[in-house]
Amino acid sequence: MHETPLITTLVAGLGIAFLLGAAAQRLRISPIVGYLLAGVVIGPATPGIFADTELAAELAELGVILLMFGVGLHFSINDLLSVRAIAVPGAIVQIAIAMLLGFGLALALGWGIAAGIIFGLALSVASTVVLLRALQQRRMLDTEKGRIAVGWLVVEDLAMVLALVLIPAFAGAGNGDEGRHAVAATSAGGIAWAVSITVAKVSAFVALMLIVGRRLVPWIMHAVAHSGSRELFRLAVLAIALGIAYGAAELFGVSFALGAFFAGMVLAESPLSQQAAQESLPFRDAFAVLFFVSVGMVFNPAVLWDHPFAVVATLAIILVGKSLAAFGIVRAFGYSNRTALTISASLAQVGEFSFILAGLGVSLGLLPEEGRDLILAGAIISILLNPAAFDLLDRWQAGPVVATAPGAVPAADEGDVAAIVSTRLSGHAIVVGYGRVGRVAVDALRAANVPLVVIEDDAAAVASLRAAGVEGIAGNGVRDEILAAANLAGARWLLVAIPEAYEASHIVRHGRGLNPGLLVVARAHFDAEVDSLMADGASAVIMGEREIGLGMARAVLAGAPAAGTV
Repeated sequence: MHETPLITTLVAGLGIAFLLGAAAQRLRISPIVGYLLAGVVIGPATPGIFADTELAAELAELGVILLMFGVGLHFSINDLLSVRAIAVPGAIVQIAIAMLLGFGLALALGWGIAAGIIFGLALSVASTVVLLRALQQRRMLDTEKGRIAVGWLVVEDLAMVLALVLIPAFAGAGNGDEGRHAVAATSAGGIAWAVSITVAKVSAFVALMLIVGRRLVPWIMHAVAHSGSRELFRLAVLAIALGIAYGAAELFGVSFALGAFFAGMVLAESPLSQQAAQESLPFRDAFAVLFFVSVGMVFNPAVLWDHPFAVVATLAIILVGKSLAAFGIVRAFGYSNRTALTISASLAQVGEFSFILAGLGVSLGLLPEEGRDLILAGAIISILLNPAAFDLLDRWQAGPVVATAPGAVPAADEGDVAAIVSTRLSGHAIVVGYGRVGRVAVDALRAANVPLVVIEDDAAAVASLRAAGVEGIAGNGVRDEILAAANLAGARWLLVAIPEAYEASHIVRHGRGLNPGLLVVARAHFDAEVDSLMADGASAVIMGEREIGLGMARAVLAGAPAAGTV
């Protein structure tokens, strides 16, 4: 038989992750728990199947690249600059506070100064994958909260790139007395030179992407699209995402994630960005799962009973120290409690850079292996608990259900919607989702004077709807109390305009079960989603390609002119 470590890692990782993820879903907990446990099962710390840890880590890096590329596709330079006033100082202050807390714990455990710095830095930076998945699941990437979180993440990324340059410089100065004098012995001139080179490289990369990339990348995609080959288009998307990320790391010393993010941002200048996002989605999801598997593989459960108090202290820094610091910083900038709590929950975990810093510290002899084990334990447990933190936040933000007159706007709590507003309408239309598709549907219904209620989890969008005289309910349409507040039982039409097929299925099933006479219309991207939604009880499902074809046929049969839209 041939040696197949890559195939073994993929089959074992994805296969067991699917089984345990499905089991977690049935138990009504986050599938991430299943993915992490799958990594523990195939990792070296447990008997049985053993996958290649290094290969799994590289595959996980692909997930980070594709995920950040997808985020970049939904971002613009202006979006990033709009939150710089809070993201830059906020991330720097939060890193400093978390690093000081980790440094204090390291000294209490008897480690040296250098070990304390590395340990503190590793606890200060959040996981890209965990943060972005949480935001995407709640459709918050395009909200102000999402932009602040992503901007914060970019600043953390840049800070860690700088740290990875400086740590070897400290190590080169010698680590006598367990690193206690490494910082003092390091040449200030050498550090300044290393920092200058790193800043120059990052600046050169950013300038190259903004000046050359934002013109060249859209032009390439436009040319490929004109070839008429969907296969080539998909290949071009992957080649651009992976190629720019790799080039950024190799030539400019920028992280893969940051390189991919800028690749997505420059491609967002093209009208083909939405198609590019759809084409890369399956790869993104598969490799993101491998990220969680790879995290589970490096975890040694023995640290939980060998160093229980140190594990608890590490978790306290990640879950409490970082969260309180982020909350205080965001509130100090004048943002609402809800925004501050969202950022706090987003940052209450550690991930990719933490592992890199821990590995580098151990390899240079600056961080004891106990420190690496504590960082890994903190990462695993914080990632496990992060979905629960967001669930609690969702429930707290929901507030009480209150009845208001049609079109009434309740008092907002510091700029956010304070409660679920229960409508008094009946025989009305309910539109779930106020994105690009939902906006078109709402405008058409308003033009036809159809009474309607819009469910949207972006509080700012709901506020704008209410200001325009449209009833809006802030929250996720999956939640039964949100649908109840929209009077689903008394509605005549239900339009499910969100892109997430799983959530749409739940809403369709709930609507059909509660109101058998309801006319339910949903959207889909693939034939399989159409079949699934129809089986769940949808009256009609609109898919882009199918609707375009039908519209073209109607235009011909109706004798419409060649120019114009249907």
